Amino acid sequence: MRSREGVWKVCLVVLLAAGLAGVAGCNKLKARDLLNRGVQAYKLGQFDQAEEDFKQSAQLDPTLQTARIYLATAYASQFVPGSPAPENLQKGEQAIAQFKKVLEQDPKNLSAIDGIGSMLFNMGSVPYDPSKLSEAKQWHEKHIQLKPDDAQPYYWVGVIDWTLAFRANQKMRQDYNSNLPKRKKAITPNEPLPDKLRDQFASQFQPTVDGGIQQLQKAIQLRPDYADAMAYLNLLYRQKADMVTSKDDRDTLLKQADALVDKVKEIKQKEASTPKSTS
Repeated sequence: MRSREGVWKVCLVVLLAAGLAGVAGCNKLKARDLLNRGVQAYKLGQFDQAEEDFKQSAQLDPTLQTARIYLATAYASQFVPGSPAPENLQKGEQAIAQFKKVLEQDPKNLSAIDGIGSMLFNMGSVPYDPSKLSEAKQWHEKHIQLKPDDAQPYYWVGVIDWTLAFRANQKMRQDYNSNLPKRKKAITPNEPLPDKLRDQFASQFQPTVDGGIQQLQKAIQLRPDYADAMAYLNLLYRQKADMVTSKDDRDTLLKQADALVDKVKEIKQKEASTPKSTS
């Protein structure tokens, strides 16, 4: 990696040789030097310095998309889910803004698309904001449209669908229990929903749950050992179990969920016992 002094010397030679026409080339050279310096600062946890280096790099060479991706990632890595501090929320918005600038030049940039989806998911998880989660889902669906053989975006759509359904199910149970007469027994998290609540839950979230199940099944089809996708598929089967009227159907769904839990354990144990390559 060139020192900053070395870069300036190279630029001086370029300018003397080519006059003003060499300015653009000199800026590109400085931009790449700043990008490299920013990467090193980022690796050392010097995020303020990394931000400044990436920002200057992007300004000097607007075509250097890597600098803007790194700048967005530096903002995103400092975002703390749940913190209401204005400067924290600003980091999230800045990350999204930079990813969107990448997409202005390269609408099919998957790193930027995934970055926005991830950032919106983090911003919408704590405090819970279903509108942000739904927006995050749309970005992961964009990835699927562009590259349908990637397993990960299917996984994220499934995670978001489960989150939306689970939070609604949880709230229904809490509201029901808080309004119960003192003599009546509250429903526990593992008990079926009362008939009226079950029908309400199914009418509102059956498409979400069924869609999430399909997406996670697709992720597993593409990556048969995708343990995280299996874990969330297990959770979605449990949400589906709260929608069916038949006890047999509920038991079948819960058995499918339990089988996935066992499969995840098997995969994790196999991974733990497999020696990692040192090459």
